[in-house]
This record gives sequence, structure tokens and C-alpha cells, in this order.
Amino acid sequence: MIFLSQPSLDQLNFTREETLVNHLGIEFTGIGQDYLEATMPVDHRTKQPMGLLHGGANVVLAETLGSVASSLTLDLTKFSCVGLEINANHLKSVREGTVKGVARPIHIGRTTQVWEIKIFNEARQLCCISRITMAILEKK
Repeated sequence: MIFLSQPSLDQLNFTREETLVNHLGIEFTGIGQDYLEATMPVDHRTKQPMGLLHGGANVVLAETLGSVASSLTLDLTKFSCVGLEINANHLKSVREGTVKGVARPIHIGRTTQVWEIKIFNEARQLCCISRITMAILEKK
């Protein structure tokens, strides 16, 4: 198990209050030994003017999953984590419904972590793949 703590989904979803995550309707839906899942609606909050899921919304979902997953691997009394770099490849457009993101670790190091986030449509087709590098900072 890579997570030092495994909060309940209710606890994770409580942290969304009054944030961009909540505003976009992102909801944590699954947590396991080496993954974290969340969903996001494809609606007026997350679409671009052409009626498609906005690529930036995909990146918000990916960064949310990578950041929260990274934080669960740390002793937060001693360390914090911040996004250092993120990229995303948008593979398939989505016009409606809900997308699901799944974050899994690629590298869990002392000073950096790398997470892969795959985003799927309701037909379980891969729509976006993202990778985030997290910097692990020691609290002083």
C-alpha cells in the first residue's frame, strides 16, 4: 500500500468545499491501495464554447487527483506537496455525461513524485491522459 493514510470518500469530498474542485462538480468516488478516482460532470461549468469538455477542465481533474493522491503518501506534519509540472493529451472529445479520472503512481521518491492520470468517458473510452510531477517539500 502506498498511501500512509486512507481517508473515507466523505472525508476527501469534504475538503472540496469552497474550492474550484467543488465548483466544477468534481467528486472523489474511489480509493484503493494504489489509486484514487474522481468524476466530473460534462456540463455548463466544464464545457468550452463549442460544446465540448474543456481541456483545462481535464487538467483540473488530473491535477486534483495527482495532488490529493500525492498528499496521501506523506506525513503531512513533516511534508507538503505542490505541483511542479503537468501535461495532458486530449485524445477524444466528450460532449455530455460524466468523465472519470484515475490516478496511479509512476514514481514515489523522496523529493518528487510522478503520477499518471487517465480520464475516461461513460463508455470507458480513454479521452485524456495526463502526467503530473509533484515536488515534495519538507516543512520547516
